[in-house]
Amino acid sequence: MAQWVTGKIVEFNWWTPSLFSIKVAAGIKPFIAGQFTKLALNVEGRRVARAYSFVNSPNDPLLEFYLIEVPDGRLSSHLATLDIGDTVEVEAVAHGFFTLEETPKAEVLWMLSTGTAIGPFLSIIADGKLWERYERVILVHGVRHNTDLTYQDCILATASLFKQFTYVPAITREKPEQGLQGRVTDLLSSGALIKHCGMNQLNKNSHFMICGNPQMVKDTTQLLLDKGFKRHRRAESGHITVEQYW
Repeated sequence: MAQWVTGKIVEFNWWTPSLFSIKVAAGIKPFIAGQFTKLALNVEGRRVARAYSFVNSPNDPLLEFYLIEVPDGRLSSHLATLDIGDTVEVEAVAHGFFTLEETPKAEVLWMLSTGTAIGPFLSIIADGKLWERYERVILVHGVRHNTDLTYQDCILATASLFKQFTYVPAITREKPEQGLQGRVTDLLSSGALIKHCGMNQLNKNSHFMICGNPQMVKDTTQLLLDKGFKRHRRAESGHITVEQYW
């Protein structure tokens, strides 16, 4: 059975009218960057729990989670009503294999994300271990609107500190203020993303970590399989590691 601890919200930040992040002080067990845990609240006499990835580095004493408020969502709509000082239940043991420890070394690491699924990538970046493993790291973040591009301060600071880091926003519903316009899958398929990153083709010594909505994960994986890349498994090293975000 899951082991739960009570966490206290110490910071609450609304990025947009529907996107928010919370920082929680809670005594959980150590986790690995890229993993997730569960948050829970008592709603009408029942514990309602959902899985959320850590945004913070494992070395950070505060736990950070990045969420979207889903209208009438069983948990997110209730989490959105909380404030500093309120409590939330946190599962003490983290889960998941979407980590660098489970990912083979390569020349290029592609981090392909949509929406709040950028969260585990921010944790991996904050942890800092990737800079010694990859010659180049490319973070792609697909969102609908320019205002949905959150965590810009830490992303741009990373870009200024590490020359092997490339950040590519992909905006679908309006003209981008930075980056490219279009879905991640379309930009990858057309070659626009590859060209934007200064490449003529995808480096065969690449690894792709894909995290987003199920359809994006499915379509991107199939696109890469069609290009000759293989799924990565513990029993057989490959090029594609995925995490479906709901």
